[in-house]
Amino acid sequence: MKMLNVSSSPHVRDKNDTRGIMQDVCIAMLPTAAYGVVQFGISALLVMVVTVAAAVISEFLWQKGMKKTVTISDFSAVVTGMILALNMPPEIPLWIPALGAVFAIIIAKQMFGGLGQNWMNPALAGRCFLIISCAKFMNNFSSKPLGFDATTGATPLAVMKTALKAGESATANIDLMTMFVGRHAGTIGEVSAIALLFGAAYLLWKKVITWQIPVIYIATTAIFMFIFGEHNMTYVLAQILGGGLIFGAFFMATDYVSTPITPKGQIVYAVAIGLLTGLFRRFGTGAEGVSYSIIIGNMLSPLIERATLPVAFGKGGKKK
Repeated sequence: MKMLNVSSSPHVRDKNDTRGIMQDVCIAMLPTAAYGVVQFGISALLVMVVTVAAAVISEFLWQKGMKKTVTISDFSAVVTGMILALNMPPEIPLWIPALGAVFAIIIAKQMFGGLGQNWMNPALAGRCFLIISCAKFMNNFSSKPLGFDATTGATPLAVMKTALKAGESATANIDLMTMFVGRHAGTIGEVSAIALLFGAAYLLWKKVITWQIPVIYIATTAIFMFIFGEHNMTYVLAQILGGGLIFGAFFMATDYVSTPITPKGQIVYAVAIGLLTGLFRRFGTGAEGVSYSIIIGNMLSPLIERATLPVAFGKGGKKK
């Protein structure tokens, strides 16, 4: 009778593979993608189709050209394209998100070795690249939603920031229910908090992500904004519901590759990006801050991980 199995690590394996995880992430983004199309119309759908196509084609051509195994079937390029597309204004010229997708796949992902080797979230890298290079288009949120009055170019966060600078009440013109449903200006995938929470619940149910990073990140940002912004819950809830905080917390800050793997490291990471988001939103020139905060957190991840590694068994104990 064979009593002992000897094999190389890992010794504990899961049935889920990369393809299955990425497909689950795509499914989780469908509610907010669908809402974006319902609200903003065919222009939003075209942005998503073009961005995803550009991401997949870029990965295919790069891997073919470099004589590498083509991995577009693992859906990681689709996820990158979808996240980037959902971070776009609905009526942006299509060549801009396509350019961002090419940058995300080739520069931020493939040039570092492909999936598992990239040191930052590729979709966020693409978005930050576009914010710097195409700021005029990336900050134009004017649109003509379907089914209700046209939105203005100012997002709720921008309205609150302008009011605070003027010494006025930041929440005087804020409707939390409108923000929760998503009937306001913003990017395609960030406007509807309820649609994002449906997707987040799916990811948690499928155990693709855990609650620690998203919840600690959102809570840290909320506490910071309460302390340094208006001291009322309407303002805090508007900060949570507005912009890309919920989208970033559940779909970008939880990226497997670019976040710490240690439990303590994940807490430090979540607190750090929460503080950075608060700093950018309250004291920065813009009203957002999620993308840059997570990118900086990605860069800090190796240091955080090294500082929070658990002590190996039998080492570092107190001497009696």
